[in-house]
Amino acid sequence: MMSSSSNSLALKLALTLALALPVTSVSTLAMATGIEIAKAPPSAEAEFPFDTPSLTEQASEAGLDHVYDGPWEYFVGGGAASFDCNGDRMPDLLLAGGANPAQLFVNRSLAGGALEFQSQDLGLGQNRSTKVLGAYPIDIDNDAVTDVVLLRLGENLILKGLGDCEFAVANRSLGFDGGRAWSTGFSAIWEKDAKRPTLAIGNYVDQTAPGSPWGTCEDNTLHRPVGTEGTYEVTALTPGHCSLSLAFTDWNNSGQADLRITNDRQYHRGGQEQLWQMRSGSPPRLYRTAEGWKPLTIWGMGIAQADLNGDGMPEYALTSMGDTKLQTLAEEADETRPHYRDIAFDKGVTAHRPYKGADLKPSTGWHAQFADLNNDAHLDLFIAKGNVEAMPDFAAFDPDNLLMGNGADGFTERGAEAGIALDRKGRGAVIEDFNADGMLDLLVVNRGSPTSLFRNRGARADWGHRSMGNWLAIELQNTGANRNAVGAKIHIKTGNLNQTRIVQIGGGHASGQLGFVHVGLGVAERARVRVQWPDGEWSHEYRVFANNFTVIDRAEDSAQYWYPR
Repeated sequence: MMSSSSNSLALKLALTLALALPVTSVSTLAMATGIEIAKAPPSAEAEFPFDTPSLTEQASEAGLDHVYDGPWEYFVGGGAASFDCNGDRMPDLLLAGGANPAQLFVNRSLAGGALEFQSQDLGLGQNRSTKVLGAYPIDIDNDAVTDVVLLRLGENLILKGLGDCEFAVANRSLGFDGGRAWSTGFSAIWEKDAKRPTLAIGNYVDQTAPGSPWGTCEDNTLHRPVGTEGTYEVTALTPGHCSLSLAFTDWNNSGQADLRITNDRQYHRGGQEQLWQMRSGSPPRLYRTAEGWKPLTIWGMGIAQADLNGDGMPEYALTSMGDTKLQTLAEEADETRPHYRDIAFDKGVTAHRPYKGADLKPSTGWHAQFADLNNDAHLDLFIAKGNVEAMPDFAAFDPDNLLMGNGADGFTERGAEAGIALDRKGRGAVIEDFNADGMLDLLVVNRGSPTSLFRNRGARADWGHRSMGNWLAIELQNTGANRNAVGAKIHIKTGNLNQTRIVQIGGGHASGQLGFVHVGLGVAERARVRVQWPDGEWSHEYRVFANNFTVIDRAEDSAQYWYPR
């Protein structure tokens, strides 16, 4: 969000917004169930009927000592990758450092125990380990060892996983052109019959262009595999509007993923959000207004997708400076017309001002991610928040949001009650079960201050809440290419409730993860699971027990359970 000189920084800091956003009112929630509702302390949130997780900050105790920092170029970025790098199925971490070196932390936590990480050298040397803005895990070469894409200020790198958390730069061997841009977003998908993934890279301001940063957004790039050797052909996605996040998405449930890009309008006159149509063997093209695409101009920073209403099509949370958008397909939309309407106000997720403190200036949102942190079978929405640097027209104290899902009624802010309302400048994040206890923990990369690591300790016992709900963690193993089944849809049925999870690489803000897919089950003790594999084929139904790590191998008839150490 910043310019490439002190003058442009001054201009940015002097930017005045005429925002007069109403404070979102949260309607009284009611539940016609037999569940005993806990009594919370008297407050504006006293009628919130679901469990609030207790998230305890433990980065220092866990051995996670890391800071993302640097001059103006690093006001954006600050990502994290969560994945298993040594084959023990426990999620390890690779954290972007900006001007500081990126760091690898190997997970040494025991199941249900304290969070514990051990630093391990990435083996990249000083030059390549610095200038890292984001990180995304992916198995590019289908060898069942996770690789990592590093987004950098300069040449992007593909780190080939060698096992035992060791890596080697593989740009040349994979025929990948890392470029020299200011890269801030990434997504990947296996197109039809492809042996290697198509990679999309989002770029920010072109610092070398005359007049930078104003009107000098770099083109984004699409890297499609050529032949069987895995070399890549680069296509420029023109125009670029200063992307900060992108995600491949099957927006119409057609089995064909298109590319959604969220853009920072600040530096491009006429800049707007974009949706690129992707067809295997054809050049990508932008959806047009005549096809139903409604122009949307925001300070786009992060994107998250999830099917919230069970219609098979994902909704999108878009973070920005000022407010969050929550888009769903409008009534005028059909399978060829991506026409969206904003339901953020109706669902209580505008998150446009800090929920704590006296500062009523607009918020600044970055990473967004849907996840069920209290296992009640309703997705929650986390948003990392933080002033770009010292912008006077935006809130200085701007704590991260934890918007707890209430089902059809929407979301309720519980960040303060959960314990995440720290005075830090959040950027990227991952939500992951780091100690295999069935409860999702939270890691947030902060600009200029230590990385936060929150352990989920369960429901707030001091409020008399019942225990958190049951859960299921699912790992998919595809046959042939795309071993992690990126693009697959997992359908989970418990009683009359249907949930969907999408296996995806991309979105958020400079952050990605790969591994078990977590599902909250509420009070259900069993679940029926079906998988729509990336090629569209459906699996048979798997009947599994709750509170288990479940491995579904496409080549096997039955699901297997994995038991952590």
